[in-house]
Amino acid sequence: MTEPATTDPEIAALPFDDALAELQRTVAELEAGGLALERSLALFERGVALQQHCEKLLAAAELRVQQLVARAGGALEVVAVQPDEATEEP
Repeated sequence: MTEPATTDPEIAALPFDDALAELQRTVAELEAGGLALERSLALFERGVALQQHCEKLLAAAELRVQQLVARAGGALEVVAVQPDEATEEP
């Protein structure tokens, strides 16, 4: 596992959807290229912090779902979904 990024209070306050949207914009800007080295590094660092924040929120949501299912006396069936499959429409 990678070292945790410095905790940025601004990022820590972001809800999942906002953090994911910013992460996507950050990646797109980095992929477009043509940036100065310092700007690229700053974007990369922020992207790592956003990605870790999203992972933390997802893990908390998964735990919450597992606890709710356990309280309801049901079994939780885990289904692996690839990122592309999650956004594809039928």
